Amino acid sequence: MLLQHPLPTPAASQEGLQPAWRGRSPWAAARVRFARNRAAMASLVLLVLVALACIVGPWLLPNAFDTSDWEAMSRAPTWLHMHWFGTDESGRDLLVRCLMGGRISLMVGLLATLSSVSMGIVWGAVAGFLGGRVDALMMRVVDMMYAVPYLLIAILMVTLLGREFYLVVLTITVFSWMDMARVVRGQTLSLRSREFVEAARAIGVPRRRIIFQHIVPNLLGIVVIYTTVTVPGVILTESVLSFLGLGIQEPMTSWGVLIHDGTAVMEVSPWMLLFPAALLSLTLYCFNYIGDGLRDALDPKER
Repeated sequence: MLLQHPLPTPAASQEGLQPAWRGRSPWAAARVRFARNRAAMASLVLLVLVALACIVGPWLLPNAFDTSDWEAMSRAPTWLHMHWFGTDESGRDLLVRCLMGGRISLMVGLLATLSSVSMGIVWGAVAGFLGGRVDALMMRVVDMMYAVPYLLIAILMVTLLGREFYLVVLTITVFSWMDMARVVRGQTLSLRSREFVEAARAIGVPRRRIIFQHIVPNLLGIVVIYTTVTVPGVILTESVLSFLGLGIQEPMTSWGVLIHDGTAVMEVSPWMLLFPAALLSLTLYCFNYIGDGLRDALDPKER
């Protein structure tokens, strides 16, 4: 008997060809474009190394960030007692203090950025979607916040409320969400008349669900790009407050505090200024290059 083999069905033939013709999602294509950007990838690797050093380094090094070595005050960088970055005027190891300062500065930058970005997304999306008088009123609030002297109010808040870690984050958050609100509002105005939004309205989807389940997910690309630009600005703001003596309080430290201490003795102990300033500059440059790489990857038409 001859065995009869069934002819392949169209579905089976399509399944056989599917792996060869499988498309690439927009996020996968963006990831490939980002990986081809050498400057962005190098910045990402350097930023990860700096973050890991700040997180793990203080636990691995033999010197504590608040312990003084009275026999090694203002000592230049040396291998003796593992003072690779030297010591400050109190004999505290500068390497450990730089890593601890980086941990605090990065935590402030990330927490304040997440808070401000979340607030800006909600404010801008609601204002742009509702429109009309609600939009005008909400954006006038943003304009009034822009008119407030930021540094003066930040100094006043820190002076009245204290220099605790969470208060510094709150102070920076209050005045750093307006830019994100404006960007999200502008994008929402262009999305609210799209077909998928009109379809959601037609079937009776509530406004809250349209905003947070249809509008906000389509803003993810611009939000990711703007977040990478906001983080270095927030870190720099915290460094300015700490440089003015209004940021993190001793015995904790940050890059701004270390730079402030280094400027007072830069002529006799230049390493106290150079090392924290170099770490701060490297981190800011890495974030900026990563932001440029994400912009080119997520929106290649803007190149």
